[in-house]
Amino acid sequence: MKASRFPAAATGLALLVLLAGSLLLSLLAGSVALAPRDVLSALTGSGDPSAVTIVRELRLPRSLLAALVGGVLALSGAALQALLRNPLADPYLLGVSGGAACGTLAGLLLGLPAAGLLGRAALPATAFLGALGAILLVGLGASVGGRLDRGRLLLSGVVVNALASAVLLFLLSWGDGARTQSFVFWMLGSLAGATDGAVAALAVYAVIGLAALLPLAPAFDALALGEETAFTLGVPVETVKRIAYLAASLLAAAAVSVSGIIGFVGLLVPNGARLLCRSNRSLLLLSFVLGAILLVLADTAARALFSPAEISIGALTALLGAPAFLLLMRRRA
Repeated sequence: MKASRFPAAATGLALLVLLAGSLLLSLLAGSVALAPRDVLSALTGSGDPSAVTIVRELRLPRSLLAALVGGVLALSGAALQALLRNPLADPYLLGVSGGAACGTLAGLLLGLPAAGLLGRAALPATAFLGALGAILLVGLGASVGGRLDRGRLLLSGVVVNALASAVLLFLLSWGDGARTQSFVFWMLGSLAGATDGAVAALAVYAVIGLAALLPLAPAFDALALGEETAFTLGVPVETVKRIAYLAASLLAAAAVSVSGIIGFVGLLVPNGARLLCRSNRSLLLLSFVLGAILLVLADTAARALFSPAEISIGALTALLGAPAFLLLMRRRA
């Protein structure tokens, strides 16, 4: 038993060290270059006042938010892939992110604040309602004889994504020019508005998601053998499916409400984590950490590559994810 646990523990420790290094790099990089000594001093509240402001008020909340967004999106994707037994499942491809974006934008247009305690609680709720609506539409399109046809799932997700894009464009047509421009940049994926409050709120959703999904890991292992086999092993299949769908939707919706649409994280990361582990419990945990690392590095690149200009983080993840999606489809063909 000890020999089998050591590699998993070593892998987890190595990834945590890599995450810490990624966070440190994100604090160093930007339009204003800072030395490691300046960053460490600023974290303790000492040193140059401008460096303290840059690190503690701007870069640190953004880096932590990037880690949480990447973690919850990867966790959502891992849960959907385990539940549907399809490595191509992803909250973005299944229309969940698009539905959540519609819910968030609708909440903002209805006058819900984007900041403050009310906004941090209400916007994820409207995003969650939009995500649930997207899941219902995807399920309706992929259902055959009352059962979910996994072969039609991705096609149904593409259709719902197109519908969500149309709804977003319709909602955006109501806003003024300046507001519409800010919404469009948000839709493409941006962490520019990161705050301590957003970090704290998303951390709560991440804990809820982990608490809901980790106990389902043995059921996911059984579902890999087929729903009928899982049922004979005593797994309450329908209950597990409902909880997993709701938890994955809540995670994706909470991420979208603070960062906009960032695609392919939930697709790429679980497939990478699957190379390092076999059980779904390890897969869920590793996906969370790997997703955090990926998005912290992507956000750092988005800020630093063309500084002082900033590119969309969603564009970077799409550049990585779209070719990987094609490769995964070819492997399954």
